[in-house]
Amino acid sequence: MELSSLLTVIASARVESETPTKSEITLLVADDQQLVRAGLALIVSGEPDMRVVGEAQDGLDALDLARKRAPDVVLLDIRMPVMDGLTASRRILAETDCRVILLTTFDADEYVFEGLRAGASGFLLKDTPPEQLCWAIRNVAAGNALIDPAVTRRMILRFAAAAGASDATPERLKDLTARELDVLRLIARGRSNAEIAADLVIEESTVKSHVARVLTKLELRDRVQAVVLAYECGFVTPDLLGR
Repeated sequence: MELSSLLTVIASARVESETPTKSEITLLVADDQQLVRAGLALIVSGEPDMRVVGEAQDGLDALDLARKRAPDVVLLDIRMPVMDGLTASRRILAETDCRVILLTTFDADEYVFEGLRAGASGFLLKDTPPEQLCWAIRNVAAGNALIDPAVTRRMILRFAAAAGASDATPERLKDLTARELDVLRLIARGRSNAEIAADLVIEESTVKSHVARVLTKLELRDRVQAVVLAYECGFVTPDLLGR
């Protein structure tokens, strides 16, 4: 399969959330540059369903405010002093119920992969248009996961450069049943629950149960992490996605 046809695989690894959209989304904005913080806060404050409850100038400050003010979503710059955004993301996700969107630049790939493993719900480039930023915030607040397509392209290239898949089931996936492996493979292809149900000729409620068990057994936060794991361990590779 051509690389160009894979660009939305991870970006479309959406969570099938049943949580209704909140009437108000509270946000914490964390960036060490005051101008950037102010700009982000101005953008989201202009939305009728969003409210900024705090601004942080470093990762430690962000962690403290996340604990105290419990925002729905934290916009977190990866590179900050005192405590970097990646460390802050791990701590915030471990100690609160907040969801995290990491803000990144083109030269921060290594942080992107670590952030995914830590459970961040999304990655956006700092030059993301305001309307796309607000769309991303609403999706993450509703329980979805997303990655900027430009970041997705580099992720696919990295996975494609890794060792090819083997016919043997990777050790990390040994506890999954045959049906759960089928579901994981389809998640990695960007399928929704309804699409997986159609592909496997089973009820959508059954798919939801399988997805929940896959995430639980593999100790993953959401479907994006499942996609990353499927690629990383060689269970799925770009040239095998059509299988």
